[in-house]
Amino acid sequence: MRVNKSFYRRIGKRILDVVITAPFLFLLSPILLLLALLIWIFLGSPVLFRQERPGLLEKPFTLLKFRTMKDMFNSDGNPLSDGERLTGFGKFLRQTSLDELPELVNVIKGGMSLVGPRPWLLKYLPYFTEAEKIRFEVRPGMTGLAQVMGRNEASWDERLAWDVEYVRNLTLFLDLKIMARTVVKVLKREHVAVLPMNAMKDFDEERKNAGKN
Repeated sequence: MRVNKSFYRRIGKRILDVVITAPFLFLLSPILLLLALLIWIFLGSPVLFRQERPGLLEKPFTLLKFRTMKDMFNSDGNPLSDGERLTGFGKFLRQTSLDELPELVNVIKGGMSLVGPRPWLLKYLPYFTEAEKIRFEVRPGMTGLAQVMGRNEASWDERLAWDVEYVRNLTLFLDLKIMARTVVKVLKREHVAVLPMNAMKDFDEERKNAGKN
C-alpha cells in the first residue's frame, strides 16, 4: 500500500530535519568530542559502532552509534556475550541514549530522519509482510511512534503496528509531538531495555517460529 505524498512528506520533513539537526549538532560538538574521548579511554577503539541497516525504500545505509561494549574474548577466541562486554559506562550511555547521538550525522547525510520507524537489521527484511513494508516509505528515524509508545519493552508486532500507523498518518504536528514526548522519556529514562535481546527473541527468529505453528 502506497501512501499519499503530501508536501510535508516530500519536502517539508527533510527541511525540518536539516533545520533542527544542523545547529543542534554544532552545539553538541564539544559533548560529542568529550564522549568520544571517554569511550576511547574506557572502551577502546574504534569509538563509533557502524552497521549497515535498511533505509528509505529498503536501501542500505551505514548507521552510526557510539560503541558501548568492550572487545572481550574467551579462551577459544570467541567474543563474550553482550552482557559480559557491556560495562557500567556502556550501560550509562544506553540508558541516557547518548550512544545514539552520532545518528545526527546520519540525519544530516539523509540516511535517517529525526522521526520515523527505527532502522532494524538487514537480516529482518525477508520477514516483513507486505502491509508492514509501508515502514520503508519514509526514512528511518532516531525516534518514532513505537519508541514513545513503548520503546524497547514493546513486542515486535506492537512496534510494527505503530510504525504503520505513523507512516499512514504522518504530519508535521505528529512529528513535533513525537519529538517532545521523546525528550520527556529520555530525561525520565522510561522503558529502556539496556540489553533488548534479553527481553525478547530476534524478529527473524520469532517470525520463523510463528511460521512453524
